[in-house]
Amino acid sequence: MKAIHMTRPGGPEVLEVVDVPLPEITSSTGVRVKLHAAGINPVDTKMRSGAYPVDPLPTILGCDGAGVVESTGTGVVELREGDEVYFFHGGVSGIAGNYAEYIVLDQRFVANKPASLDFNQAAAAPLVLLTAWESLFDRADVGAGDTVLIHAGAGGVGHVAVQLARHIGARVITTVSSDAKADFVRDLGADEVINYKTQDVVETTLELTNGRGVDMVMDNVGGDVFRQSFPAVRVYGDLVTLLLIPPDVDWSVARFRNLRISQEVMLSPLLLGLEDAQRHQTWILDQCARLFDSSKLRIHVERVYPFDHIAEAHRAIETASTRGKLVLAIP
Repeated sequence: MKAIHMTRPGGPEVLEVVDVPLPEITSSTGVRVKLHAAGINPVDTKMRSGAYPVDPLPTILGCDGAGVVESTGTGVVELREGDEVYFFHGGVSGIAGNYAEYIVLDQRFVANKPASLDFNQAAAAPLVLLTAWESLFDRADVGAGDTVLIHAGAGGVGHVAVQLARHIGARVITTVSSDAKADFVRDLGADEVINYKTQDVVETTLELTNGRGVDMVMDNVGGDVFRQSFPAVRVYGDLVTLLLIPPDVDWSVARFRNLRISQEVMLSPLLLGLEDAQRHQTWILDQCARLFDSSKLRIHVERVYPFDHIAEAHRAIETASTRGKLVLAIP
């Protein structure tokens, strides 16, 4: 089969299209999926560049996949050949990922693809769905009537988080960098939009909340944005960050306001082999499939790249300027 190998850490040029053996089902509950598309995520570029160690090499990147069940192990009862599926699996720590024609994984970590999505849309969804859901509901317990500030609301994770927060009945404030992105997030349901290039985010947030601050900040940017968000959160509120916390953070404002700081790394269940947590993530994908199919959630695919244009796709996502998601089409 055709696959894209990461041969060594480095720039996009280290990704090579190669021929590799078809993966075999080695357990009774394994399934082999013929992939139609793979999501492209910032974590893929971090793995490729060497920011996160990858062993062994060469490896196949790509955490998100969508396709059709091609064959199953003898103990598979939840899926059948021909089922259309999507999932988050592989692409980290040497676990073969989805930049390939086929992948093998356990039935427990596979969800039925939303009927209303095509394969490109479905492949774009898992990582951002899991990250947004876990941040809003598992880390911060956002509920109806809460007010949240979602940084970078037009991005891959952000545009899903805006919709999930609105669906649960929260008031959504989000930040963007342009008028076009402002229109985009308003169309997704954002109540208030702050252009961080022309407005002071904390000052505007406090004005919008009558000086109280938001119940939860979701930090999809990191760095200075993390620290600068402290005064925008109400006393005893939540701040969830997806990024590594800078070592030189002055915690005095967060401490005085009794903020609860959480970190969201949705890769942990896969990296650490936490099967219960992985099954919870599959449950999240099942819940989101229902939202997609009832027109309460949508995924925005900015561009679909041909299989042999993976280097171009990695360069594009490293600019951090795209709306929604990028996808790799698999022949």
